[in-house]
Amino acid sequence: MKLQKLETFTDSFVCFVRATAEDGAEGWGQVAPYYADITAQVLHRQVAPYALGMDCGDIDGMLDIVRDREHKFPGSYLRRAMGGVDTALWDMRGKREGKPVCELIGGSAGRVRAYASSMKRDITPKDEAERFLRLRDAHGFDAFKFRIGAEVGRDRDEWEGRTEEIVPTIRRALGDGPALLADANSCYSPAKAIEVGRLLQDHGISHYEEPCPYWEFEQTREVTEALEIDVCGGEQDCMMANWKGMIEGRIVDVLQPDVLYIGGIARTLRVARMAEAAGMPVTPHAANLSLVTLFTMHLLRAIPCAGKYLEFSIEGADYYPWQEGLFRNDPYEVVDGHVTVTDAPGWGVEICPDWLDRAEYRVSEAG
Repeated sequence: MKLQKLETFTDSFVCFVRATAEDGAEGWGQVAPYYADITAQVLHRQVAPYALGMDCGDIDGMLDIVRDREHKFPGSYLRRAMGGVDTALWDMRGKREGKPVCELIGGSAGRVRAYASSMKRDITPKDEAERFLRLRDAHGFDAFKFRIGAEVGRDRDEWEGRTEEIVPTIRRALGDGPALLADANSCYSPAKAIEVGRLLQDHGISHYEEPCPYWEFEQTREVTEALEIDVCGGEQDCMMANWKGMIEGRIVDVLQPDVLYIGGIARTLRVARMAEAAGMPVTPHAANLSLVTLFTMHLLRAIPCAGKYLEFSIEGADYYPWQEGLFRNDPYEVVDGHVTVTDAPGWGVEICPDWLDRAEYRVSEAG
């Protein structure tokens, strides 16, 4: 069945995509958040002209055609736009077959362990520890991630001494039981990253994310080879050649593709297959509660190389006000530290009609 129509519903942070086949079947997806209004333009100008009229069931082939026709634009915006079409087509297929997407890609509905992921650096170590304790008691989380250094900070901390304080503070507050993860967001040079990594190791932190500028693979490999802690990365990468090099070169220990940065479920599955062959775990990046976390939940229920847990943002309206009012049914209830993928067809979620009514609308149709 051929793809007949692509519609976008957009504000500056979120863009939902509705795909319609020539027989009227529909599916909903989303492009990556942030500057989503720009990505929507890319979708209509650089993805829709090639995708429309193609077979809705050949998602891999469709994405490759878009890639090839727009070969002069290999970067993030094109992949983000491709991800909106991909995720809408998986939803369409799930609704056609009466199956959740996780089942279409080899898995089944069920629970996924989540870790509570903090996005904040403007929070004191004491306040972060207290927040984690409240979340543990309210939702049963047994794994937590906090921020260290400054984002792409060139060896600077968010404020002097914060990293050296927050690492022991969080461990002391939560005790030895919970898994603790730390994210440096490309902060450090290799020497500084190794120094900080040893501090993390000394306090039983198990996951060290993006220690060096993510594009500097050799710097990251130097850190990976020097430390026992799992060095993790890949969230920003959208080119398959980079993923092949990252896996073959053992740049990190744990791979972190973002379903929407990389270009959708089909392309993420390509990385998962390479990772499985190399014996490497995949713990995707999913740093907000738009649809990307739901997509990742389905993925983790299906891939054999799934990592230990799902990234689950703990930021609410004070930090991400644009997350509010997106869905009629909340897919993100956390019970005993787990979320649940239901057996509802497709993604199993309904976009809030009021949100859609307020959004900027655009449509592209096959001629």
